[in-house]
Amino acid sequence: MGHRIPIGKSPVLAMSLIRKNRKQKWAIITSAPKGEAGRRWGDYWFAQDLAQALIAEGVDASVVSRAGANSPARDHDDVVVVLRGLRRVVPSNQSAQWFLWVISHPELVEPEEINQFTAAFAASESWNPGGDMGTFTPLLQATNVDRFTPVDHPDKSGVLFIGSTRGEFRPIVRDALEQGIPLSLYGVGWSEFVDPALIAGEFMDNADLPAAYANAALVLNDHHGEMAASGFLSNRLFDAVAAGARVVSDPALGLAEVFGSSVVEYQSPEQLAEIAANPDAFFPDPNSAEARADRDRIRNEHNFRARARYLIEQANRG
Repeated sequence: MGHRIPIGKSPVLAMSLIRKNRKQKWAIITSAPKGEAGRRWGDYWFAQDLAQALIAEGVDASVVSRAGANSPARDHDDVVVVLRGLRRVVPSNQSAQWFLWVISHPELVEPEEINQFTAAFAASESWNPGGDMGTFTPLLQATNVDRFTPVDHPDKSGVLFIGSTRGEFRPIVRDALEQGIPLSLYGVGWSEFVDPALIAGEFMDNADLPAAYANAALVLNDHHGEMAASGFLSNRLFDAVAAGARVVSDPALGLAEVFGSSVVEYQSPEQLAEIAANPDAFFPDPNSAEARADRDRIRNEHNFRARARYLIEQANRG
């Protein structure tokens, strides 16, 4: 049986009454393109993990590519979460709550963009441009602890980097290769910068990431310059640490405060070589209380279920 609109009630009020009788409907919009191409974007998998967490918390959630941001289907959503990266999205359905979550490229966020949203969040504890840009509530990136689980691998080996070139010879990869560090390198575009024989593969399936991180002696990570300076910490950090990996990263604002002993920031190519040659001199024993506490903090406080619960609380307040 369909829902009847009460006599004398407006369509907007009638729709609100209907929505109270069903699960909230959420859409998560990513900057990734639709189809197979989008599956190679980290944004796509971030959105999938968030959707899974929202569903587990009792709402109906789906992932939408940037092509569907202003589709008529948005008229049926209660909450739309825009994962702001390379593309701006202008809210279209005024009956829904629209959340803006800046997870990357803060330099691309435009003045007064925040004013079009019900609430705005940023994946940084320090970035808050203010002025015409408005105020953003800190909401860091996260990991899916159901997938990224520590496994004791006594034979951990190799130095791993997974990521595309982003159109440049990424500094941490260049530093590693120039220092003669044996590197397992995955990602698209690297044949332009390195001998193809050094490339382990152009793509690693998302399902294989947890084991790859857990098995590596070291996982390398870096940031866009603007993201490092503004405290937008890479999603790779959360995933790799949750999987029990030791991670070496370029310096980023707030990184040490969030990750503690689990991540070492290298300051020079020579220091990167020293870390790769003797990780035990830079990291605590993986079974020590310090290492467990830092890893457990990431798993307990920075997981997608926690992010989902927080976003649902914000939506219910609206």
